[in-house]
Amino acid sequence: MLYSEKVMDHFTHPRNLGKMDDADGVGEVGNAKCGDIMKIYIKVENDIITDVKFNTFGCGSAIASSSMATEMIKGKPISEALELSNKAVVEALDGLPAHKLHCSVLAEEAVRAAVKDYYDKNNIPYDPAQFQENCAACHEGQCHCD
Repeated sequence: MLYSEKVMDHFTHPRNLGKMDDADGVGEVGNAKCGDIMKIYIKVENDIITDVKFNTFGCGSAIASSSMATEMIKGKPISEALELSNKAVVEALDGLPAHKLHCSVLAEEAVRAAVKDYYDKNNIPYDPAQFQENCAACHEGQCHCD
């Protein structure tokens, strides 16, 4: 079987799906090569992500990665959300096919983009290095960043 039961479950029953009109931070990322677009919305109180929603236009792996990423950061401090890695998303989904690993990279980047947006909107200082993208190959689906 190409996809794990967890991937299929998060694809057919996505968690935290939807739009958040009063979001404290919004991150939108996309991959022009495959056409996947992810948008993650976060609500933050006392440095804790109290609510999170996502909208993803893309394949089953992109939707499952978005769903799992939102589950992994909900209720967590922002500092933990920033540590979310594509590798952790893949592990939580019990794996993704190699040619779909870029979907987990997009999920990681969308979370970071939402946090950066929150910081920017609230004039919260941060280290720009925290928000540097992975390598260019990630966006081509060729990289397996550690």
